Amino acid sequence: MTAPQADLSGWSVAPFSGGGYTHDVYRKGGGPGVVLIPEIPGIHPGVLALGNHLVDNGFTVAMPSLFGEPGKPKTVGYIASSISRACVAREFAAFATNKQRPVSMFLRALARDLNASTPGKGVGVIGQCFTGGFALAAAVDDAVLAPVLSQPSVPLPLGRARRRDPGLSEAELATVADRCANDGLCAMGLRFSEDSAVPRERFAALKERLGNAFEVIEIDSSPGNVGGFGKMAHSVLTDEVREVDGQPAYEARKRVVEFLTQRLA
Repeated sequence: MTAPQADLSGWSVAPFSGGGYTHDVYRKGGGPGVVLIPEIPGIHPGVLALGNHLVDNGFTVAMPSLFGEPGKPKTVGYIASSISRACVAREFAAFATNKQRPVSMFLRALARDLNASTPGKGVGVIGQCFTGGFALAAAVDDAVLAPVLSQPSVPLPLGRARRRDPGLSEAELATVADRCANDGLCAMGLRFSEDSAVPRERFAALKERLGNAFEVIEIDSSPGNVGGFGKMAHSVLTDEVREVDGQPAYEARKRVVEFLTQRLA
């Protein structure tokens, strides 16, 4: 059995401008809004399958195309070229610590726009891999009620400071922590236990700041793990999902949908 995949069928696309940037945004569905930020290398068939799954569960999904070619399947070369471009882009500040990333302003604007056009109390934001931490940065805006950080790998974890860095500035994190303490904001983080791209220290630092408002799902990927995950397991909600009850990544995806439903309905 392989991970779910899909194509661009049924998705509408239009450019959206916010925070000084313009990107195409793919939209589909009805119900409360979820901004689904793609992982490297872009809106690949696994990301589209996740988007369709959210639509099938009653959400309106907006996917910004921040890099890559929408619909194009993953290959080693495609991943490498997307990483190399993204790492040098000022918009993402892949190596910076304590940094407000310019892309966060675009994502907040998109979240506000989606919130204005969908039912519910607010919107969710799912970031993955390179974009995982961007979901939490988006939660500076009151429109965002359910940020989900799936395997957040920026800043790239080179050195102790970057391993603990949450992927947003101290000022942004302070705002999010205040929302958690006083406004009932909750966030979720997902990672595989042996994933060196997503250091355990990063989630520990976020747990220190956000407390019980930060729900952590850590899936065992150590040798001999019950899920059969390899040591390179990384993409919790896409590549590693097998749609079989009890499979840990599948159960994690179920919990994300439950979290979004609880927070947004």
